[in-house]
Amino acid sequence: MEHFIVSARKYRPQNFEDVVGQQAITNTLENAIKNNHLAQALLFTGPRGVGKTSCARILAKKINQQEAEFSEEEDFAFNIFELDAASNNSVDDIRSLTDQVRIPPQTGKYKIYIIDEVHMLSQAAFNAFLKTLEEPPAHAIFILATTEKHKIIPTILSRCQIFDFKRIGVLDAKNYLKIICEKEKISADDDALHIIAQKADGAMRDALSIFDRVVSFSGNSLTREAVTENLNVLDYETYFNMTDLLLENKIPDVLNAFNVILAKGFEGHHFINGLASHFRDLLVAKDKATLNLLEVGDNAKKKYLAQATKASIPFLMQSINKANECDLNYRASKNQRLLVELTLMQIASITFDREKKKSANYIIPATFFQALSPTVKEIVKPLQEKEKISIDKKVVEKPKPKLEKLVLKSAKKRTSALSLKSIHQKKEVNNKSVEENFDNHPKDVFTEEQLQLFWKEYVVLLNKKGERSMASIVGTDLPKLGENFKISFTVPNKLMQDQFQKGKPKLLKFLRDKLNNYGIEINTILNETVEKKFAYTPQEKYNKLKEKNPLIEKLRQTFELDL
Repeated sequence: MEHFIVSARKYRPQNFEDVVGQQAITNTLENAIKNNHLAQALLFTGPRGVGKTSCARILAKKINQQEAEFSEEEDFAFNIFELDAASNNSVDDIRSLTDQVRIPPQTGKYKIYIIDEVHMLSQAAFNAFLKTLEEPPAHAIFILATTEKHKIIPTILSRCQIFDFKRIGVLDAKNYLKIICEKEKISADDDALHIIAQKADGAMRDALSIFDRVVSFSGNSLTREAVTENLNVLDYETYFNMTDLLLENKIPDVLNAFNVILAKGFEGHHFINGLASHFRDLLVAKDKATLNLLEVGDNAKKKYLAQATKASIPFLMQSINKANECDLNYRASKNQRLLVELTLMQIASITFDREKKKSANYIIPATFFQALSPTVKEIVKPLQEKEKISIDKKVVEKPKPKLEKLVLKSAKKRTSALSLKSIHQKKEVNNKSVEENFDNHPKDVFTEEQLQLFWKEYVVLLNKKGERSMASIVGTDLPKLGENFKISFTVPNKLMQDQFQKGKPKLLKFLRDKLNNYGIEINTILNETVEKKFAYTPQEKYNKLKEKNPLIEKLRQTFELDL
């Protein structure tokens, strides 16, 4: 059985060209070697797994290869000394090193000393190393590497030329993983490699370790589903689906989806952080100038662009603030699940329109979620069978038995009658009514019973949309069919007549489409009844009694009574 070599060792860079994501540093080092402008003490600092030690080894090999009489295949291994300061951090270890520095190299021009994890040296070892580092022999070059530059004493830092290694970008790590997949003959989804690169958090060594783990799990075919399952990360599809539910104000579905996430073993803190990052990515995707900040795969980028068109900037900003507040309060909360659920309900209520101004922490009341009534089909079915009318299945379909389908009654925001927007809207309605001409449209014949059938169907649609005020007005009476398709509808008062006039264009369009008759007109008939007057003041009550019995006035005058 062949010995397995992990990818982090197998694909360790051997040349500066192979180093991922550190182009500025590798170019600087190459030019310094070519121009003989290399410092004798260098400090490589940066996060783990970004190529510090690899660059130090490549540099150590390249320095001596500049000599013309030596071939590029010569690695000058005897000229390179590597010391692990984590296990050799005493004064004696440094003194032994300084004694070796005095001896010139047998071959080549330079002896290179690589001290890894140099921040682990003791204070005494640092002090013993100071003089040698300040005035090293001409044939000695020191390369120090550390992940914690702040732990190195300033006197050491001032004697070194410092190179700050940055975290490796997600796209750079993903592209390098693609190259390895081609060499290993492994087929991998672009999104799968992207998730691995994200999980590595800027460390190429971590990315390669995760890659080996996933390949052991799924074989020579890496899919997004397999990677998310093996790494136990929340797939971005989860966040896309959750955001759709939040935008549609479906609080019951949101809570059920969150329960499924918890059932899979994910923490609420992890989920709410990921949701905040998702909102941030949607905000970035809304502007072409910031689109390059979206570090996702090509397939995911298309989905982000599509969903970004649905979500408004105010919604995303408020959602990010609420998710951030939840993140800050999560550890201190005694009921962490409830905290996340309240946050999700508040986010789902942001785009819900109300007639009254709502507070920042507004949540849609439970009364707005109710089960669909099956009575619609029971009303429509007898008429449908009698007239053989084809009715929209989505409107009249009866819900399955014992299955309550929760529907959100979303209310449309009203425009103030005193605002400029309302005047503009009235002008648009008037202009639209003038421009519309249905002379060449069909005018099929229909019966009054058919008209009343679709009238009731429109009432159901209004209730489903949450327009209960208009639904109650339309449902007060049934229309009457007159000559030349003139429909008369009776309303009890002037206020209802005015409200009906505002919603009449939509009703007309619905009836014209359903009955295939564009000659329909609706006339409203006002049938106001005299309201009964009630007596409230003492004088009004006395007058009422006097009308019933005139002798009461004579009694008052006889005894000189006050009211």
